[in-house]
Amino acid sequence: MLKIRNASISKSVAGRRQPVRRGGLLTMEMILVLPILFTVLMAVFEFSMLFFARSSVVQACRAAARRASMGVTDQSEIEAVVNRVLSPNLQYNHTVYYIPAERAGEITTVGLTVPMSTAAPDLLWPVGFSLQGRFLIEETSVVRE
Repeated sequence: MLKIRNASISKSVAGRRQPVRRGGLLTMEMILVLPILFTVLMAVFEFSMLFFARSSVVQACRAAARRASMGVTDQSEIEAVVNRVLSPNLQYNHTVYYIPAERAGEITTVGLTVPMSTAAPDLLWPVGFSLQGRFLIEETSVVRE
């Protein structure tokens, strides 16, 4: 009987596991996952800024088209409406084009082009997605009143 008790005691002592040190493995996992996580966070930040800028460009183009539908024939007035609606950082290097209608009932068109590089920082160029040479483009056509 004495041998069985000692055997069971030694089994329970031997059955306990010492904590395994996994510091190297966790560091390796972090090294592999951290750049991917950082790239995704940069993409979310950049695309959210682009979506905000896109909504601002659409709003400015629609406001200018509404003003153009009331019979404005001056390009400078259309550009003034666009500059009033656009946020200050988007007012650099934008292009406004205006195709007026000759008389009521015809279509008038206002277009707005803004470089993406003025709308958001170019954070994803290291992974192959650059904003250089890309534009936010909006064109709105309305019937002249």
